[in-house]
Amino acid sequence: MTPLVDVMLVLLVIFMIAAPLMTSSLKMDLPKVAAAKNNDGGAALALGITADGLVHVGDAVVTHDDLVRTLKQAAARQPQPDVLLRADQSVPYGRVAELIGLVQDAGLTHIGFIAQPAR
Repeated sequence: MTPLVDVMLVLLVIFMIAAPLMTSSLKMDLPKVAAAKNNDGGAALALGITADGLVHVGDAVVTHDDLVRTLKQAAARQPQPDVLLRADQSVPYGRVAELIGLVQDAGLTHIGFIAQPAR
């Protein structure tokens, strides 16, 4: 009986070490497309960040408070609009992440990125 308990404890330790390693591996099979399709024609809220750091809703420059207000109003609509985000290549990723955080804090969950098609 004692050797069986030892074997079981060794197996338990092995699984305790191996289990976190199995769940942390990220395998992705990304689609290979020349150009992304447009959204299904539903409502969309266009956000943009220019190289100088200004945030735009549509074509209008907005302040932080106006942006938060606009996002909360959009989140209250049914169905919720898709958020389409454009960012200049020179904008730091941290700034884009802050904008995504504001969108998610407002309650909007459908966020898409707009990019130019590869030529």
